[in-house]
This record gives sequence, structure tokens and C-alpha cells, in this order.
Amino acid sequence: MQSLPPSRRLGASGFGKAANIAIPVAIAALAAGAAYAGADTTFTPALTKFTDFLEGSGGKIITVLSLAGGLIGLASGRFSLSQVAVPVGVGIGVGTGVPIVTSVVTAVI
Repeated sequence: MQSLPPSRRLGASGFGKAANIAIPVAIAALAAGAAYAGADTTFTPALTKFTDFLEGSGGKIITVLSLAGGLIGLASGRFSLSQVAVPVGVGIGVGTGVPIVTSVVTAVI
């Protein structure tokens, strides 16, 4: 019986591996030059509207829906800590996360 030669290792060549790294880095470098922090106010009205929504009634709605999902899970007979922790995390995230993220994004660097 003849034995087959050992197969070559599958994978990209050295050039292919370098191209897989270099192309995304080059695209990121070209795109990074177009961003200026605080110089453009195009989306300020939309950001203000969305932030007000999340900090106000929208955040409350999201938190209540998350809590309702946890309660439905509890009523179905299966209990896990995530059914309690997720609504609490969502409430904290919506209540305090939006101002934190907004202040970080709008900070002067």
C-alpha cells in the first residue's frame, strides 16, 4: 500500500498574512484623519433628542420592559440570577450610563 505524502499546512502565505493586517490598518489610518472632536455640529440636534429620550421616558420604558421580561421568566418556573440582575443593570446603565458616555464623548481632549 502506498502512503500519501504529508499534506502541506493550510494557511496564508507570509505575504497574505501581512496583507490581512496591513489593509485594515491602512483603512483605519485613512479614516482617522477625517474625524475632528468637537469641530462638527451636524448631529447635535439628533444626539440631544436621543439623549433626552434615554434619560427620560425612553429609559424608563426600556427598564420596565426589561423588568417585565425577567418577571415573565420567573413566572414560567425557571429562576436564574440574570432575571433579576439584567433589569437592574439595564436601569443603572440607562440612568447613569448615558451621562457618563456623553461626558466622555464631549470631553475636550
